[in-house]
Amino acid sequence: MKRKIPLALCFIMGISMIVQFFIPHPASLEFSSVIYKWIIVLMAFALVLAIGNLIRHHGNKIHRRKEDWQYSIVTLAGMVAMATIGLAWGIDPDSLYQRIYLNVMAPLGGTMFALLAYYMASAAYRSFRARSLEATLLLLSAFIVMIGFMPFGQYLHPRFPAFAEWIMKVPNMASQRGILLGVAFGSIATALKIILGIERSWLGGKE
Repeated sequence: MKRKIPLALCFIMGISMIVQFFIPHPASLEFSSVIYKWIIVLMAFALVLAIGNLIRHHGNKIHRRKEDWQYSIVTLAGMVAMATIGLAWGIDPDSLYQRIYLNVMAPLGGTMFALLAYYMASAAYRSFRARSLEATLLLLSAFIVMIGFMPFGQYLHPRFPAFAEWIMKVPNMASQRGILLGVAFGSIATALKIILGIERSWLGGKE
């Protein structure tokens, strides 16, 4: 029963939400509105559960002195401090909460994205080696696009920037849309497997 009830609820709600999407009747619209409100409530409970799991995980790590347990102290201290400051002084644009976020969190996020640029450059160097026809085409297209969008690209040929823009708008866009269609079909297939009870890994535990 512990598995049959969740599977039945998943099937009923999944089919109901699919039907209401294709039948824009006032009753179905009201039904979807109520369901979305319940989703917000469930998300609030899920947030509480996530915070509890975070505290338990890092608490156990600190208690057992596992590797890099000092970072767990920083994580929990930062979470408690930001929650306390937000609840005590609010989250207005000029509040202490926003100042800490803009002066600490935003620079840290910018630093992480800046470090990603070096990893991307390293990956591009390894990927753009002309070892095959596909890698050669990728290398040539990347070279044309980079040169075309640089200021001196137009000095090589007046139509060089326009050609680089055409590569981005036509072949690149066509490839992106093909990938997005594949992702969409994969998402639909996964959703149907979950609704029909074929995919049961979301239930947790063993089959």
